[in-house]
Amino acid sequence: MGHIHYIYGLQTKGNLLYYIYQLIKILFLLTLPFILLIRGSIYLYQEKNFEPYLAIIGGAGITVFVLIIYFSFFYGRLAGRFGSFDSLKRRAVIALLLVFVYSFHGIFFFSSSNTKTKDVKSELLDLHPILRLSLSTLIHIDKDLIVTDAARKISDYDDMGLSRNTRSKHLKQSDGYVHAVDLRTKGRSEYRNAMMTLYFKMMGFETLRHSGTADHLHVNMPR
Repeated sequence: MGHIHYIYGLQTKGNLLYYIYQLIKILFLLTLPFILLIRGSIYLYQEKNFEPYLAIIGGAGITVFVLIIYFSFFYGRLAGRFGSFDSLKRRAVIALLLVFVYSFHGIFFFSSSNTKTKDVKSELLDLHPILRLSLSTLIHIDKDLIVTDAARKISDYDDMGLSRNTRSKHLKQSDGYVHAVDLRTKGRSEYRNAMMTLYFKMMGFETLRHSGTADHLHVNMPR
């Protein structure tokens, strides 16, 4: 009875828990397409050995399917019916275009304001496309995110006064992409740094907070 009463309490308007529940539900529904896009891509890349862009296409396909369901639900609520096959095709085309534009922009376009230097901005094109897409997604929420390092050459370790690390994910890997990126943590609240770390962990990436030349969050593709 207690469990039934708890569920009933969540569904009763005027109850604080009801509004909290509704807020969490809305946030989940809003973020689900982005989660599926990135997590789906990571899963196909890591578990099914898809090539990077094929993995993103697969994750995008899952996201398109979910958006069609969203559009159909809202259409049904407004029109009181599911609609014709032509209407369904229009929803599919809109969903496909939205996901394509979002993914294309996220992979290939970065603002200079989110990179430490112009050199770092140019290095982002060497970064693994799934990692690029995840970065751009986070930037939509965290406008002050700064990428401090991405691609390196082995000689860069000498210039930084660090021991050479031939296994570094900052070096180009066998697939031709750099698999790691460093993000600024200095001058940011620990809450924001913790949420940034949580985001990447939830999306399936590996993270490490450490100091090389400065305190930063190291994020790399999963092994």
